[in-house]
Amino acid sequence: MSQIEQNLKNISLKISAACTLNGQKIRDAGDVNVVAVSKKQPIERVRTMLDAGHRLYGENRVQDAMQTWGILKPNYPDICLHLIGPLQTNKVKEAVSFFDVIETVDRPKLVKELAKEMQKQERHIPCFIQVNTGEEKQKSGILPADLPALLTLANEEELRITGLMCIPPADEPPALHFAFLKKLADENNLKELSMGMSHDFEKAIPLGASYIRVGTALFGERPHNLPPRTL
Repeated sequence: MSQIEQNLKNISLKISAACTLNGQKIRDAGDVNVVAVSKKQPIERVRTMLDAGHRLYGENRVQDAMQTWGILKPNYPDICLHLIGPLQTNKVKEAVSFFDVIETVDRPKLVKELAKEMQKQERHIPCFIQVNTGEEKQKSGILPADLPALLTLANEEELRITGLMCIPPADEPPALHFAFLKKLADENNLKELSMGMSHDFEKAIPLGASYIRVGTALFGERPHNLPPRTL
């Protein structure tokens, strides 16, 4: 068994443990989906993960994803790709055609551009709204107070919003932000929650995470000074 396969097994065990409390199951581990964050990882590690049978991946940049997965994806038709980084409006066309889920909708202009492009391509993929739960000026995401208006606009534009996503502030307890995101989702009748990363996903699972975004804990530390990924 490779180190990556062992890491995948360890994550699965941790998910199962996080789904229990005082020996009692509080939710089904099968409802927690692992988005393997393949950004900036050597292609050999990605291939190892594919060989292990994992099919759900997350990338931060449209161009990087197209370089990495442009040849791999046709060979693995069951691959599901999530865009988990900020999306610029000039990349909407490529994002809609290439990704299966967009997790980072965060402003009215992007809602309108995505809706228009999905209509044009006749490809209506699910989207999450990224919420800036810590209201950090340097971070992407809609402010919590502006979420209802953005959801209303998305509904008017017929953009399919299925859940919420967040990245908690680094210097605050993540569980507070996960609980807050769950509250926002419940208030707005949204089922899916993308929250929790390598260092804190075990705190996100009891609070309702349906997608956890795991990179380092699966692939290992990203090497420095890697050449551009090409196939």
